[in-house]
Amino acid sequence: MKILYGVQGTGNGHLTRARSMARAFAYHGIQVDWVFSGRARSDFFDMEAFGDFRLFKGVTLQTFKGKVNMTKTLLKSDLFQLSRDIRALDCQPYDLVISDFEPVSAWAAKRAGLRSLGISHQSAFLYPITKCANNIITDLFMRWFAPCDTPIGVHWNHFNQPLLPPILEPSNHPVSVTSGRILVYLPFAELDDIVALLKPLTNVDFYIYHKLEQNLDHGHLHFRPFSRSGFQKILHSCEGVICSAGFELPSEAIKLGKKILAEPVVGQMEQQSNALALAQLGYATIASPINRDTIEAWLNLPIPGPTFYPDVSEAIVEWIINQDAQDLTTLSTKLWRQVTGQASSSQLIANQYKTVNTDLESQYQ
Repeated sequence: MKILYGVQGTGNGHLTRARSMARAFAYHGIQVDWVFSGRARSDFFDMEAFGDFRLFKGVTLQTFKGKVNMTKTLLKSDLFQLSRDIRALDCQPYDLVISDFEPVSAWAAKRAGLRSLGISHQSAFLYPITKCANNIITDLFMRWFAPCDTPIGVHWNHFNQPLLPPILEPSNHPVSVTSGRILVYLPFAELDDIVALLKPLTNVDFYIYHKLEQNLDHGHLHFRPFSRSGFQKILHSCEGVICSAGFELPSEAIKLGKKILAEPVVGQMEQQSNALALAQLGYATIASPINRDTIEAWLNLPIPGPTFYPDVSEAIVEWIINQDAQDLTTLSTKLWRQVTGQASSSQLIANQYKTVNTDLESQYQ
């Protein structure tokens, strides 16, 4: 079997999920050619798992100060180049195309009439699950941005749909809790705004990952450039995480038992829906925007226990090998039965977060 695998490069979460899938495919000796889009080659890091990957321009959402700028997104999107890339990507040598919300590979497979799978968090939104701020435009975008024959969605709950648990890499660092150590990852926020927010909270060590060239330490503020290994080291040892309402980082924090303070990107349906789901499931405190009072209240919350997730990437690869494409519901049921810990007692944890998230549902619905 030979597979073409396309990955949306605009978020590091897509890359994390792809690394886990690459490991599982390599274990089974399956040849995979990787395609990425949505980010300049110089902005990728820790890409060894993907070999000699191909890169296309794709489409990237443009943000400013934590808000999606659709005008800038449209102006920077080269739809003619996207069409040329789709036509140029030859799918004939492959038995299957997989897309993690990557449009070039998905549309190239559709154009060639080749079977395709959509393995992504975005695929979950094609099912009737918890959503907010969605409308006909966002629904059409989710369905047609990277269309695939079989959508395989991953989420923090199955919502009575054939969804799978998060796809996470194995943990290579010891898990501990250093009191007062907080990881901060707000990639859509301006660094100056992050500094202004956190500088007065001098009793907490904040490890801030952003677009930087080198490590910088200013008292309790520790600035770090993007690095998978360094990021994971802090994530495994911190007390909690302040982040946007993406999917992969909250998933890792839930797995490790870290408390979460999340700020959804304004104007992005996926992040606002994630924020609502995180609050309803009791996994996070949500604020829009995050302010000093919210951080101080969140810091006083208890630390949740860890969650055990099965090896979802291995299960998907075995499912693909067995060509059991009609049995996604059975696969979903089997995997969710293996989930234990925080995820199996979310109502209890939700009660602990209730006072902080009191206004969330009215804010996002």
